[in-house]
Amino acid sequence: MIRLVIADDHPVVRAGLAGMLSDEPGFEVVGEASDGEEAVRVAGAAEADVVLMDLRMPRTDGVVATTRIVAGEAGEPPPRVLILTTYESDDQILAAIAAGADGYLLKASPQEEIVAGIRSVAAGQSALSPRVAVRLVERMRRPASETILTPRETEVLRLVATGHSNKQIGARLGIGEATVKTHLLKTFDKLGVADRTHAVTTAMERGFLP
Repeated sequence: MIRLVIADDHPVVRAGLAGMLSDEPGFEVVGEASDGEEAVRVAGAAEADVVLMDLRMPRTDGVVATTRIVAGEAGEPPPRVLILTTYESDDQILAAIAAGADGYLLKASPQEEIVAGIRSVAAGQSALSPRVAVRLVERMRRPASETILTPRETEVLRLVATGHSNKQIGARLGIGEATVKTHLLKTFDKLGVADRTHAVTTAMERGFLP
């Protein structure tokens, strides 16, 4: 039995998903959340296997909630996270994948695609909407010079630039210190640098920071 938590700020959407998935063999909806903060708490309390996560929610958004779940705040081993949203911009897709999401599907996807995606993610595989997969392939084919930082990576680097430590950044953003380090390491890799100082200066040179 795959234990599911549905995180979406629209009650009608949550109810619709819960009704649809409860009728699927092998699925059990064990919790619902109306924002990212609640999603982390409910996923841990319900011992969920998979969290269906919307991106734009009040208080704590889906990317931050995903980061916290992956970091272990909802238990160890952490639940798998499948983004289910209406948004498909490059920044949002990259931010979700960088946060540790195991899949990214659109709410407009056919029911069978959503069900198959949940089963894939629960089995330790990934699940991407065909449209999202195309966007990622196109993104990977762009020249390295066009590499962009995700909104979260930019936010972390901006705080680094103003002299904040990893611990202070974590406190400001509501994420763990280990998660801050992960964002920085990914930023270093994208920018081709090895330390915080060069990351900031390089980001400024390329226009990622004002």
